[in-house]
Amino acid sequence: MTTIFARRLFNGEQWLSNQEVTFSGSQIASIVATQTPSNTATDVVEILAPGFIDVHVNGGGGTLFNHTPTLSALEKIVQSHAQFGTVAMMPTLISDDYTIMSEAHDAVNEALSQKMGGVLGLHYEGPYLNPVRKGVHNEYQLRQPNEDILATLLDVSRRGKLMVTLAPEQVRAGFIEWLVSEKAIVCIGHSAATYEQAMAAVNSGARGFTHLFNAMTPLTSREPGVVGAALQTGKPTWCGLIADGHHVHPASMRVAIAAKGCEHIMLVTDAIQSVGSAETEMAFLGKKVRRSDGKVTTEDGTLAGSDLDMATAVRNTIFQTGRTPAEALQMASLRPAEFLDIDDQFGRIKPDYRASLVALSEDYQVQKTWIDGKVAWC
Repeated sequence: MTTIFARRLFNGEQWLSNQEVTFSGSQIASIVATQTPSNTATDVVEILAPGFIDVHVNGGGGTLFNHTPTLSALEKIVQSHAQFGTVAMMPTLISDDYTIMSEAHDAVNEALSQKMGGVLGLHYEGPYLNPVRKGVHNEYQLRQPNEDILATLLDVSRRGKLMVTLAPEQVRAGFIEWLVSEKAIVCIGHSAATYEQAMAAVNSGARGFTHLFNAMTPLTSREPGVVGAALQTGKPTWCGLIADGHHVHPASMRVAIAAKGCEHIMLVTDAIQSVGSAETEMAFLGKKVRRSDGKVTTEDGTLAGSDLDMATAVRNTIFQTGRTPAEALQMASLRPAEFLDIDDQFGRIKPDYRASLVALSEDYQVQKTWIDGKVAWC
């Protein structure tokens, strides 16, 4: 039994003062108001909030999932991000060949079978992307889907969550509907689609936009592009936002949040192996990348994922966009939980929810992280 006394508790929806949260095993048992810590309190913290959920994590702690698509790599990546308040993630595989996709699929399936804390499923970012908007993805890996092969790589959705980022203009009619029928969450990204093509994908079941503004057609006066489709509110879709100040200017972040609403913006990192590592130069998909000034770039200056962690994304959202701490915390926890349809387990501090929590200082620095009731970092 663990009991945490929080001077301030953000339960996912509102702020409360002087609360004790008790959990046994992986689930929260009770939340009780009390002016002083009880004799059973194991921790006294300034702020307690739902732990962060990151749906776009390529690596961490010196490990890139593409380079090492193994169970031990997943453990290291989860551990590396726990120090920044991340309690659950979608390990992301950047466009690669089917052998690497299969190895990643097997590793995630094994993690889900073992109920590894922190791993929710698998995110295939590609390879069905548009070379015109490839970003750092290797063009020779981009291709049309082979559904017979792909069908063997989708059963992650039977145990956990599955995301597929694709360019809708690059796949055949009916492909998105097929993925959705296979319980995949389809996201639009690395796309040169028109507004009409992007909206057709949404109408076919796509419900996410991968790293808003980046590697997609922009919003202009006569062609709203993918960004214009992303900011529509007629159908429930969610936009991933890399709030590092490099991928998206703070003014653009403010515009996007105002247009879309905090309810459908989720903070993501797109982190590579530099997060939680002291490395400044590293290999990345056959290239060399350098970490400097809070970003990672190839030798030609192309952004190669990010050096962002979720706690920094929360602070940046508060201090660079003027959103309230409650809104920023929701964009890091409740909103991605709603996107993944796991908000009955994550994103709130309530009885029977997962005891996956983060303790923060008054300036939103991470003090301690629990994943499924176990201390993951302190």
